[in-house]
Amino acid sequence: MAKKVAFCGMLTALAMIFSYVEALIPVNFGIPGVKLGLANLVVLAGLWILRPHEVLMVSVSRIILISLLFGNGVSLLYSLAGGILSFFVMLGLKKAGFSGIGVSAAGGAAHNIGQLATAALIVQTAGIFWYLPVLLLSGVLTGVLIGILTGRVLAAFGKSA
Repeated sequence: MAKKVAFCGMLTALAMIFSYVEALIPVNFGIPGVKLGLANLVVLAGLWILRPHEVLMVSVSRIILISLLFGNGVSLLYSLAGGILSFFVMLGLKKAGFSGIGVSAAGGAAHNIGQLATAALIVQTAGIFWYLPVLLLSGVLTGVLIGILTGRVLAAFGKSA
């Protein structure tokens, strides 16, 4: 039990480092809110090596800690909405037998849907959904990239996604 808690703590710390490093990289995709989502590599790999509740704990812990350290209350809401929706979509697709790349691509799209729905509730307008096609495309593309990277990481440890 103690080993599992320590392992989950290390994965949370690794996801936090990925989040921080991504914030430091001056990559501008020209579209507000679009980013690679490097921390999702940890969540996706976790789906293949941990129990679902452990992966959810790692994901939510990372979101809360990063928001407390570098964000604000609104960023916490957006991140939790996107992260939790993404987790359950990825979990369902993994259980249905989808590949790691497919699971990750759907997770990226779901993350953006969760954040956009939260934004629509906060600003109280559905007009914000004009941004949905751009966010879906970026979520799928970055999700595919994270899925490929995760597959390589898992393969290095003798696992497959």
